[in-house]
Amino acid sequence: MNLSLLEAIRETNPVVFTVANSVTIAEVANAVNAIGASPIMSKAKEEAANLVGIAGAIALNLGTWTPDQIDQMMTVGSLANQHQRPVVIDPVAVGLPSRRQQFDRLIATTQPTVIRANAGEMAALSGDLSNGKGIDATGAVADPKRIVQAVALHYHCVAVMTGAIDWISDGQQTVSLHVGTPLFATHVGSGDMLSSIVAAYLAVEPNAMTAAVTGTAIFGATGQWAVNQSKLTLKQPGSFGIALMDSFSQVTVETLSSYLKDKVVDE
Repeated sequence: MNLSLLEAIRETNPVVFTVANSVTIAEVANAVNAIGASPIMSKAKEEAANLVGIAGAIALNLGTWTPDQIDQMMTVGSLANQHQRPVVIDPVAVGLPSRRQQFDRLIATTQPTVIRANAGEMAALSGDLSNGKGIDATGAVADPKRIVQAVALHYHCVAVMTGAIDWISDGQQTVSLHVGTPLFATHVGSGDMLSSIVAAYLAVEPNAMTAAVTGTAIFGATGQWAVNQSKLTLKQPGSFGIALMDSFSQVTVETLSSYLKDKVVDE
C-alpha cells in the first residue's frame, strides 16, 4: 500500500474514461472528480480511439449493458490493451447467464488489469455459483481467499472482492482489508464508484496490486471517516452519500494512516 498515491492523483489529475452503468453515472463521475481525477463518460464507440488515447485508465461497467454498449466496451477494451492503458472491469450481476455471456464476450477481446466485484459476483466468476446473488450479494463466501485467488489466476489480473471485509489478490499475494462502513451497502453505486476510483489509482501506479490495495483501502477508510465526522447512523444513506463525496476531497494521508493502522492484512 502506498498512501502517497492520494496526493499523486490530486497533483496529476489523471483522466479516467468510464463506460458507465446508467443508474450511477453521475455518482461515479462526481466521485472520480472529488478524489482529484478527471472523469470522462461516453456512450459512443466512434469516440473510443480518441478517449482511450487521452485516458490514464479505463473502467468498464456491465451494470446496464445493451448490445451497443457491449460492442463499445469491446472496442474500448481492445484499444486500451493495444495502448497499454490499465482496464478495470466491473461485472455487475455476472451470476446471471445473460450477463455472464456478455462478460465472456468482453473478456475475449479485453485483458483486464483488475476485476472488481462483490462476493456473489466473484464466486460466480470462480465457478462457485452457489453464492451468486447479483448486485445485492450479501454474507460471507465460504472461502474468500480461495475465490479471489482463483479469479486472479484464471483471468491473469488483480481481483478485488468487496464486502464487509475486502479481499484483493494477484494470484500470488493476497490481502484482506478490515476497514469501511455498513453504509456502503445502503448506497447504490458504491461499488461502481470504487471500480472507477481504482482505475484512477492505476493511472498513477504501474504496480496493479499496489494500486488496487491502495485505492480500495483509501475508499473504505474515507467512508468510515465520513460516517464518524458526520455522526451518521445506518438510517442515513442519503446523508452518507453527501458526506462521502465531501470526504473524498478532504481526507488526508495522516487521517488515512490512523484509520488503516493494522487494517491491511497479508493472508
